[in-house]
Amino acid sequence: MKSAAISASDVARIATLAKIPVTTAEEKKLAIGFNATLSVVDKLFSIDTSTVAGTHQVTGLVNVFREDEVDVVHMLSQEEALANASRYYNGFFVVDQIIEQG
Repeated sequence: MKSAAISASDVARIATLAKIPVTTAEEKKLAIGFNATLSVVDKLFSIDTSTVAGTHQVTGLVNVFREDEVDVVHMLSQEEALANASRYYNGFFVVDQIIEQG
């Protein structure tokens, strides 16, 4: 499987979508880095893994989750939570609506 090359203009488009400012020099450098990474991934796809058993968990841990319990000691009241809010209404934070196409 051969990946398509990433160009500096592709990096510019991704940066625009992610709202990350990058310079022209950074676009070129990032394109080189992305292509190097994709080259390594292409090499991984060429490895024959047909005789390797699949795995979904490699740490040996059985249950890494904890019960979802309320920690009353660290819980804020509604007034405490809103104390430093610049705007709130009826006990809720108020934020500006942002709707735009990228």
